[in-house]
Amino acid sequence: MRSDIRGRRLGRDAGYVTAEAAVTIPGLVAFAMALVWALMAAAAQIQCVDAARAGARAAARSEPEAAALDAARSVAPEGAKVTMDRHGDLWHVEVAAPVPGPRALALKLSAEAVAAAEDTAQGQAGKAAVPEPAAGGPGASGGGP
Repeated sequence: MRSDIRGRRLGRDAGYVTAEAAVTIPGLVAFAMALVWALMAAAAQIQCVDAARAGARAAARSEPEAAALDAARSVAPEGAKVTMDRHGDLWHVEVAAPVPGPRALALKLSAEAVAAAEDTAQGQAGKAAVPEPAAGGPGASGGGP
């Protein structure tokens, strides 16, 4: 008699596991795809940062502008736009790229790096290295016996 009760109970529960799996598995797959997309976006953002830094360093070393742009483009993700400007003593390099993956999730990643131009930094360092004479002449202590 007991086996008959178990048989009826198993008969009613037989489809629940299949239904739960049918609902859960697509959700897990979508979550895994979202994680992969987020990792790809993070990797592309890091590439944008590295590209901006490489371009700014190259420009700061007084390399030709084309060489600095090539240095940035070689590190930038595919499809990135690299712009470089000089404002006073600073080189500004900006890298903008689309996120890899589906166009429905299209975001624009960007990074900017700024570096002081070495030609102006060396001129300022040379000025700072020469001390100014003291106001009271050589050996003047400015007061006291």
